[in-house]
Amino acid sequence: MNPIIVGWGHTKFGKHDALDIEDLIAMAAREAIDHAGVAPGDIDAVWLGQFNSGLVPDGFCSSMILGADPALRFKPATRCENACASGATAIYAALDAVNSGRVRTALVVGAEKMTGLDTAGVTKALAGASYQREERGVSFPQIFARFANAYRDAYGDPTEAMARVAVKNHHNAMRNPLAQMHRELTLEFCLTPSEKNPMIADPIKVSDCSLISDGAAAIVVARGDMAASFPRAVRFRAAELVNDFLPLSRKNLAAFEGPGEAFRRAYRAASATVDDIDFAEVHDCFTIAEVMTTEAIGLAAPGTATKVIAEGQTARDGALPINLSGGLKAKGHPVGATGVSMHVMAARQLTGTAGDMQLKRAPELGLCFNMGGGAVANCVSILEPVKS
Repeated sequence: MNPIIVGWGHTKFGKHDALDIEDLIAMAAREAIDHAGVAPGDIDAVWLGQFNSGLVPDGFCSSMILGADPALRFKPATRCENACASGATAIYAALDAVNSGRVRTALVVGAEKMTGLDTAGVTKALAGASYQREERGVSFPQIFARFANAYRDAYGDPTEAMARVAVKNHHNAMRNPLAQMHRELTLEFCLTPSEKNPMIADPIKVSDCSLISDGAAAIVVARGDMAASFPRAVRFRAAELVNDFLPLSRKNLAAFEGPGEAFRRAYRAASATVDDIDFAEVHDCFTIAEVMTTEAIGLAAPGTATKVIAEGQTARDGALPINLSGGLKAKGHPVGATGVSMHVMAARQLTGTAGDMQLKRAPELGLCFNMGGGAVANCVSILEPVKS
């Protein structure tokens, strides 16, 4: 019986001058433990998803989770780093331990403190997730500009679809009180380079970039046969991690090949297709990433994502609502927290506790796609409600 999520916690994403990485970890962990109704001493092990790469001076943060409660002292603690997919990777490490029988109940926290550095410092830290032998000095906006230009050369200009993704995700974030950015954007603003929306790396503008954020999220995971012991439960139907080549030079940048393989494996494990998925939280680190994910997930055939997005198929009332939370684009992207946050948002949708974000129809399957680097680390989860 597959493991279940039985509780969750989530800080507001944004700029938290008064909080450091340890504070954020403790806040999310305590909320998740309380929400699950589990005694901290009954948690068998803890995992932390955190990228860091110089974002904070602390290079050994896993045991900071133990500060959430004295009863966690002496629990095994492990930090997982897989670039922007660190959060989901930490979840999958916990799932492996639960599936092995070694752990009954696990706590997973994803966290990042980014705003202690200026924009240049954050850009340099994030660039550590690229292939240094060939891509040293290339920023991530420049990396995803390469994806966008490769897509353009293969299928046509994606910039209008990219702008529509930004408009949609900012609109969705207005319903999410934990989102960093509560501001609507117009299509004209997102399409037009300007003083307020400068070009960063053609065709990537500021409006195409996710946010620099502080924040943390946490979940409590338990064995599948323990659902009766908790007030709520969301089951993993699938949890697949696919890593592709690190160098951009070894990949077809007009296609998200690694993400596509992760989606195929997840659908196979869940005995599902894209038509069975009621909503998805996906990794829109840059708007072109969501455009290309629309194809990798199976909603659009290669080269047709721009049409599918223009038709509103990924909107809140569309065939497959994507990023109801506002996504990384507007909810925020504290790197290590992102994958865990996606699972919290999905669990809330599936248990009918998503507040203003809640879909009118009761969802039966939700999907999370957390990606690290230039489509290198690709984590896809498919979740279903068991008890709410």
